[in-house]
Amino acid sequence: MTIALVLISAFLHAAWNAMLKREADKDRALIAAVGAGALLAIVVASGRALAGGEVPFPTLASVAWALVAGGFEQIYFLGLARALERGPLGPIYTISRGGAVIVVYPLSVLLFREAVTLPSLVGSGLVLLGLVLSGLRRRGPADGRTMVPTATAWAVACAFAIATYHLAYKAALDAGGASSAVFAVSLSFATAINLVRTGPAGRRVIGALLGASWPRVILMGALCGGSFLMLIEALATGGAGYALTLRNTSVLFALFLAWAIGERPRLAPAFGAALVAAGAIVMTL
Repeated sequence: MTIALVLISAFLHAAWNAMLKREADKDRALIAAVGAGALLAIVVASGRALAGGEVPFPTLASVAWALVAGGFEQIYFLGLARALERGPLGPIYTISRGGAVIVVYPLSVLLFREAVTLPSLVGSGLVLLGLVLSGLRRRGPADGRTMVPTATAWAVACAFAIATYHLAYKAALDAGGASSAVFAVSLSFATAINLVRTGPAGRRVIGALLGASWPRVILMGALCGGSFLMLIEALATGGAGYALTLRNTSVLFALFLAWAIGERPRLAPAFGAALVAAGAIVMTL
């Protein structure tokens, strides 16, 4: 069940990233979509609390960790929009997701006592090699179709944010937080920060975007919220390193979707994505 949740989550996550890549104003479109995802999470968490008597936050620590996760979610969302403005979906997705594995796996071993095995070490090596290949630069302008240093830098920032919010989610769950409630608070907090950050002018743009393209924004938000809800359910039953690592098979979904939206990945980044996915699979053995 955990494997199925993670793999479905991986596809949904790659799908909403591909939709975001096609948006003209990626930052404001992302804020609107994340807000829609937060509403979905609130509905799910409220339904589970009312129907099943689930206690959302039995400890103060669980609330605190959910807010920490939300803060780093917001950093991830900001970095993702900036990266996709400057580079292609495939390499950016590979670097951000694969890089998070390199960060989170050793930390999950130290903080949550997850086991170190030979497959995890071999898989880490494959992921690292894949990241190097994905980050290779080719000549070209910062037009969203070629990989440039600023795009790589934002993707790396995303990787650290992803690793941190996954560990914060795991800490919130270990402190007793209900999975859907933890995510609802986290995404709501990230949305609030985003709305303050974008300012009055940005909020007007978001309102206009919702008025003109609300079906697309709602779909993107549903894919975003659904993917994270499935992931956090998996985190509740499995290790943080295991869940995040397996979810990074999504780099192959992202590669296929990048092709579908018109990108033509070069051989090195495509091979790099395959290595990251292979390394992720090996690490779960």
